Amino acid sequence: MTDATERRPPALVPRRDPQAVPPPPVDDTPAAPVEPRPPAEPERRVVTVRVRVLAAVLAATVAALAVSGWVAALLAGARVDTRIDDDLRRGAEQVRLLAADGVDPQTGGPFASAHELVLTAMSRTVPARTEGMLALEDGAVTVVAADSVALRPEEDPELVARLADPALRTGARLVSVRTAVTDWRAAVIPVRTADVPDAAGDGTTVLVLAYDRTAERDAFVGIFRTYAAVATVAAALVAVVGWVVAGRLLRPVRLLGRTARSITDTDLSARLPVRGNDDVAELTRAFNAMLDRIQTAVGAQRALLDDVGHELRTPLTVVRGHVELMDTADPADAAETRELVLDELDRMGRLMDDLLTLATVGSPDFVRFAPHDVGALTDTVTGNVRPLGPRRWGVEARAEGTALVDAQRLTQAWLQLAANAVKFSDEGSTVLLGSRVVGDRLELWVTDEGVGIAPEDLDRVFERFARADEDDERPGAGLGLAIVAAIAHAHGGDVDVVSAPGRGSTFTVRVPLAGPPPEPAPVPAPTAGGAS
Repeated sequence: MTDATERRPPALVPRRDPQAVPPPPVDDTPAAPVEPRPPAEPERRVVTVRVRVLAAVLAATVAALAVSGWVAALLAGARVDTRIDDDLRRGAEQVRLLAADGVDPQTGGPFASAHELVLTAMSRTVPARTEGMLALEDGAVTVVAADSVALRPEEDPELVARLADPALRTGARLVSVRTAVTDWRAAVIPVRTADVPDAAGDGTTVLVLAYDRTAERDAFVGIFRTYAAVATVAAALVAVVGWVVAGRLLRPVRLLGRTARSITDTDLSARLPVRGNDDVAELTRAFNAMLDRIQTAVGAQRALLDDVGHELRTPLTVVRGHVELMDTADPADAAETRELVLDELDRMGRLMDDLLTLATVGSPDFVRFAPHDVGALTDTVTGNVRPLGPRRWGVEARAEGTALVDAQRLTQAWLQLAANAVKFSDEGSTVLLGSRVVGDRLELWVTDEGVGIAPEDLDRVFERFARADEDDERPGAGLGLAIVAAIAHAHGGDVDVVSAPGRGSTFTVRVPLAGPPPEPAPVPAPTAGGAS
């Protein structure tokens, strides 16, 4: 039977080359016709947020200015109409008082006729620039204002025809008449005297005071034309200022897009500068934090792939070589190979468990904090370490109190340190465990009397796959202490070692009693190293 130690090195000649790629078979089938690709859709024009914000602000500004001008114009028009009506009512009241108590300046007595009263009333009235007067008798214009009066209502036949309506002679009233000339507002005042009563309708003299509403409104149209010009300038100013301000405010967003486009699967180091303390700055911080998480996750994924490729290649090669060279007709050789394969598979299983644990270090639920009694934790670990190996187990110190920790993860780390102490110490030697509270931190430690660690190896024992002792009698992948360091860092703490070759080592885990700080200490970047 071939000695297993002679077959173990991987420098074996395999029966077939797993890397060899057979030539592709020759296919004589005629190629199918290539269907033409559909034409590419035209690239859509992208409307930027800056343009949208500016358009919304400008639309709101223009709408506000337009509504303000429209409401102001309505109020001004209503004010003009109110003033015209007040003037016409005062004129009608003056005519009524003149008819009731007035004296004919020609005779010194009461007015002898409505015609004379109308002449007197018109001579005493000074019309405004947009006001005119006339008098009608039997539906015809008989008296007009002096030539100095600019507005001539008698020259509008449509107005005269409307005022000649007998229905308007029954009492004083205000009427609106729109003609081809303009828009009129008039006070129609039937005039009668006490001494010369008029018949119902015929012979009634009607005094008309008329305002040109269109001319009155034109007086403030110029003001609103000026308002429209000022509003246009204001809208243009808002557009310019809005464009500049929106550009400055949205600059971090443009930088965000530029940074996102610059990030590749090989370079995740780009970050945005944070300026100010507003919503955009908060968005920038959130984006940078997201990039940190992505970089951590990608780094953990790469480390896992590197670790798997690094550690599984050797056992797979060993298993493959022994299986290929196994003599299936030799029961002893088959049993020996089976035992070796199972041993390698067990080692790969432990390795995968450790790698999966390290791969979850950056996840939010890697540690779950809850109040836990430190003394009870010490008692639990003390009871669990004895099956690890025949050692003189003891407890140096037992802390009292409560700490905000993940008890399961701390137990895992503490047991890993105990297993490490058993691996690197002799049977019957002493291994001591202890816990204490120092200030605001909880310290957990394991002290052994093992082979110790050389000073030049102290700085790398917590790295992945780094082993201070390469003795084949102490197998291991070098991940145990890396897991302990990851658990300590996830709690916001750390781990260190004090050791002397030939005298043993003391590994101490320190974690905060009150849980991690607001931003837990980052987990060291994974590298090739670690002791177990």
